[in-house]
Amino acid sequence: MKLSIIIPAYNESAGVAETAESVRAIWATLKAQYEVEIIFVNDGSKDNTEDLLHQTFADEPAIIILSHKVNRGLGAALRTGFAQASGDIVVTTDFDGTYRFESIPLLVSQLLAENVDIVTASPYHPSGKVEGVPAYRLTFSFGASLIYRLLVNWHIHTWTALFRAYRLAVIKQVSFQSDDFLAGTELLVNAIHQGFTVAEFPTTLHVRTFGQSNIRIAKVTLAHLKFQRSIIWNALRGKRAGTGIAQNPPSSEKV
Repeated sequence: MKLSIIIPAYNESAGVAETAESVRAIWATLKAQYEVEIIFVNDGSKDNTEDLLHQTFADEPAIIILSHKVNRGLGAALRTGFAQASGDIVVTTDFDGTYRFESIPLLVSQLLAENVDIVTASPYHPSGKVEGVPAYRLTFSFGASLIYRLLVNWHIHTWTALFRAYRLAVIKQVSFQSDDFLAGTELLVNAIHQGFTVAEFPTTLHVRTFGQSNIRIAKVTLAHLKFQRSIIWNALRGKRAGTGIAQNPPSSEKV
């Protein structure tokens, strides 16, 4: 079985050395069980992230480095990575290690053991936790996730995490329009509406240890509100047509 691990990067030069160490360590662990490719997508960084990635991984064929000429956003970076990925399972994760790289084997193992299509990190799950993340970031993320729980599926506690494992069929069959930070949420919602199954991976969300976050709270909040409005509109339109939207399954862990 082959794994593709996609790691978007934008202005991450301060953390290349630290991330490279973590990536090499997890690759050494995973290669005993899987064929592994690791895909960095440099999303038009204005610093020397691209040069550092090429220098750091110059002699490592399992590492693929792709680049956008200009910054296009997280969603666009994910699509570029997905187009390159050839693994049976595709993992997406943050460059800055806010979800630890050493958790990837557990994420993949849960996907296989529970025979689901997606496993998503969930610090807001009752068994998950958050360490050191600024309160304003949590207010936005937790609030957005709460609304998606109400609109789509109450049993999924976290909707904004990038750290996920997908079966390749999800990547090939589910589309999303956002080029920005909404992309991961949009992909998850669309996958659920298309009947793909999801399990949560209760884990810890850590504070970023290097560099600065590129998220713009006001812009991302507006994008989520517009997407949530579209979910409501589609649900109302479906009810008028007598179809409705996908119903919430009863399980609290596998949905």
